[in-house]
Amino acid sequence: MQFKTSFSALALSLISLLGGTQVNAQSPTRPTIPLLDVKNVTTDCDQTIVEFKNKIQQFENIPLAEAQSTWFTTWNQFAATVEDFTSPISILSNVSTDAKVRQYADECLVKYSAFSTDLYQNEKIYALFKAATAQDSIDAKLKKDILIRFEDTGINFSAEKKAELKKILEQLTLLTQEFNKNIRENKSKVEFSAAELKGLPASYIANLEKNATGHYLLGFGYPEYYPFMQLADNDTARKKYYYEFTRRGTEKNLLLLKQITDLRADLAKLFGYASYADFAIKDRMAKDPATVNKFLADIKNIVTPLEKQDLAQLQAFKAKTLSIPLADAKIEAWSSSYWSEKYRKANYQVDQEELRKYFPTEAAQKWLIDITSQLYGVRFEQANIPVWHKEVRYFNVYDTNTQQFLGGLYIDPFPRDGKYGHAAVWPIYSSSTAIQRTPIAVLVTNFNRKGLNADELETFVHEFGHAMHNILSKTRYVDQAGTSVEQDFVEAPSQMYEEWAKNDQSLLQLSKYCAPGCPKLTPTLNKKINAARNYGRSIRYARQTLYAQYDMSIHAADAKQKDPLKVWQDMEGQTALGYVPGTEFPGQFNHLVGGYGAGYYSYLWAEVIALDLLSAYKDNLMDKTVGQAYRQEILSQGSQKPATELIQNFLHRPANNQAFLKEISGQSSK
Repeated sequence: MQFKTSFSALALSLISLLGGTQVNAQSPTRPTIPLLDVKNVTTDCDQTIVEFKNKIQQFENIPLAEAQSTWFTTWNQFAATVEDFTSPISILSNVSTDAKVRQYADECLVKYSAFSTDLYQNEKIYALFKAATAQDSIDAKLKKDILIRFEDTGINFSAEKKAELKKILEQLTLLTQEFNKNIRENKSKVEFSAAELKGLPASYIANLEKNATGHYLLGFGYPEYYPFMQLADNDTARKKYYYEFTRRGTEKNLLLLKQITDLRADLAKLFGYASYADFAIKDRMAKDPATVNKFLADIKNIVTPLEKQDLAQLQAFKAKTLSIPLADAKIEAWSSSYWSEKYRKANYQVDQEELRKYFPTEAAQKWLIDITSQLYGVRFEQANIPVWHKEVRYFNVYDTNTQQFLGGLYIDPFPRDGKYGHAAVWPIYSSSTAIQRTPIAVLVTNFNRKGLNADELETFVHEFGHAMHNILSKTRYVDQAGTSVEQDFVEAPSQMYEEWAKNDQSLLQLSKYCAPGCPKLTPTLNKKINAARNYGRSIRYARQTLYAQYDMSIHAADAKQKDPLKVWQDMEGQTALGYVPGTEFPGQFNHLVGGYGAGYYSYLWAEVIALDLLSAYKDNLMDKTVGQAYRQEILSQGSQKPATELIQNFLHRPANNQAFLKEISGQSSK
């Protein structure tokens, strides 16, 4: 998952709140590391926003004739200053160990949201962009994209409509923060007896918290939840945990989600669009909801019968294993992971928990850094600098041939209270060759400290792909750096990179990085792992399609007449696994309130592209020549060119869906 502030670009000192690195544009290989305390979060926020307002007033006095030749350069420098402010504050609200800092960071982002709306409703600044002369296609695309940003913030509205839109945007910021906070700050625990933990390994149980009665207390972190759902033998215990996990956003989030979708509908109406989906998709690759809905319907038509076949096979396996009648062996939503894991062990001899010893977390990180270095011609060098938590690592990244400093990477790998609970990358600092600006990215995960299973390793590689998309960016302007591409393309590079977590050529190198040694993965075992991974793919694709269709439904033209929970109950109720009464999945589906509202389809859309991009490597994933071409034609370009042009330049042809159709139908050779 990729995060980026909505208004690309804001200031200097607050990057240090992360314990981060501020790179001197004149000496990019010598990062400085100033630190600020909690007090500075609020002090610098207010002061910096005042400084921005003063700067905008200065810009308003620039003559239009002067702007023709200088405005892109002036704006780029301002965008860089702005980004240094908003991006660190955004990550602070998600990773800081201090609850007060997280709170102040959220409050600061609300203040910035108001400033940003004013900025993109400023007619004089808009006029400067319209007057600026594009010298080439890069300038022309920057101009086009930013003019759209102004227009999408109501620049052409009356004063009354501008005020109404500003109010909506400010409310959306507040509601989104509250939604995410309700999940992130939920410290509730689910109580289980020792008997209810039967089936889980001793290493898992040893790390669990106990209460005064000796019962175990489990939270909602991924390293606790997912192994439990795969391995706990007690069906009732799994149902209890599943129920509570889906409700971890609390009922408040269902109300917040409704408010958010209603406000988005109001926003779309202000612009004359039938739905928020129409408004949100118009500038993406898909262009309109009709295209997205057909795309999703086509996938559903393929995977639904396959999902039913897989679940029937799983039900027969359960009946045989338990020696019970087939009718009594129904696979429920809370038991599908458990029985799928049992099936994989029985038929492929693959135990996800056992795989952790093959993929120790530290070794996996060293391996991933090295294969990335080999493929893209870069070098990572760990630096000992102040960070926001002792387990965070920071790396300088250099070009192997030129020794040029390219950027910095933070990795925050393990769960803790108050931290963002999924896996994601934040681009803290974006590239700009015009001002010798080097990027910094923060990769956040919540992994088991001892080792990863195959799915977690794939997640790690996926997120690393986002990080490299940012760090290897060589764009002229900050606004076009890294993952600023169309949203339905942004996941493609990361999804393509997932193959490196599966393929013998790359994955069999991992054991070299174990200290002390770990079991060496063999081609035979990896073949079993991939076969086990591919088992039940129809269930996974059906689920992803459900999520995307649900997202489109609650952002459709009739969104204001819909209750988000009722829509979910109806849609999930029609699936093979069905709806579990009392569960509240939408209240913890934070993709929808973040950058993926009316955009969750982009994971599937981007996978079509990802599998096609992968074809360029043929049978040699470690082909450095292709890796360099990919780095130059895709990763370094950011959004300087439309995604369709990036794909065409790399593949030397337009994208097609042949590999994707094979994948979802189970015909893939992987």
